[in-house]
Amino acid sequence: MAKLQVNPYVMLAIGVAAVSTSAILVKVSSAPSGVIAFYRLLFSVLFMLPVFILKYVRELGFITRRDWGFSVLSGIFLAFHFILWFESLNFTSVASSTVLVTLQPLFAFAGTYIFFKEVLSMKAIFSGLLAVLGSIIIAFGDFRISGSALWGDMLALAACALITFYLMFGQSVRKRVSLVTYTFIVYSISTITLFFYVLLKGEPLLPYPSQDWLFFILLALVPTLLGHTLLNWCVKWLSTSTISVAILFEPVGAALLAYYILQETVMWTQIAGGLIIIAGIGLFLMDERKIRLKRLETKSGTV
Repeated sequence: MAKLQVNPYVMLAIGVAAVSTSAILVKVSSAPSGVIAFYRLLFSVLFMLPVFILKYVRELGFITRRDWGFSVLSGIFLAFHFILWFESLNFTSVASSTVLVTLQPLFAFAGTYIFFKEVLSMKAIFSGLLAVLGSIIIAFGDFRISGSALWGDMLALAACALITFYLMFGQSVRKRVSLVTYTFIVYSISTITLFFYVLLKGEPLLPYPSQDWLFFILLALVPTLLGHTLLNWCVKWLSTSTISVAILFEPVGAALLAYYILQETVMWTQIAGGLIIIAGIGLFLMDERKIRLKRLETKSGTV
């Protein structure tokens, strides 16, 4: 096994910092949400294209019809996740939006309970209720500001649900298809979906100020390719639970950037609700890890 040359925790910190820039870059762009999402994924696909053609294009011939179907669904869900999340940033703060999007593990757990009848532990139920309480506190604070801020919170929650579906459909495909090939396919499908969405809405693809083009490229390079690539690289060296907990710090980084760059103030309801949500999801992830380890021990004991 090759000797690890870099500290995976440093790479994890860089990855989380990179994805934390996403909301800021969306917020400072003057383009509509669908257009921002389209160019973010289009540039991501274009940057990936040389590597994909040189090393991975042959894998396309081995992908089954079922995996193609799941990949198409994943791409569509990812496209509308970006649309709703970016749109939420037009109505609510970076802090509220990014915190609510981190509820994804709980949406995933609810999905496995509904569709796969997985048993709910008392700790999981408690952690879920704790996260819901945090969401209510944030929503209450935003509602006091304006109804539009609350609408932004609802859009962020809907975006969170969509990213859960994206991950659930993609999880099966990733067991048989390499990360680069799967990502390239899904990003390409999302780009096509967003292109038709923008056309149907009548949003102009051109022209935009030069600074917007810089933001589009940075969205592709920093949070998408750098951030998510580093997080996926860390999976080889760190446990998924460690990475999942680390990602919970994305709202913290995003809120700090919004405070210093956009001069967004952070209300006590956002701080309190955000901390409660992070605590709830943290407890849930720790409980999930314990359950998974017990299952592995049980399996190894029966072999």
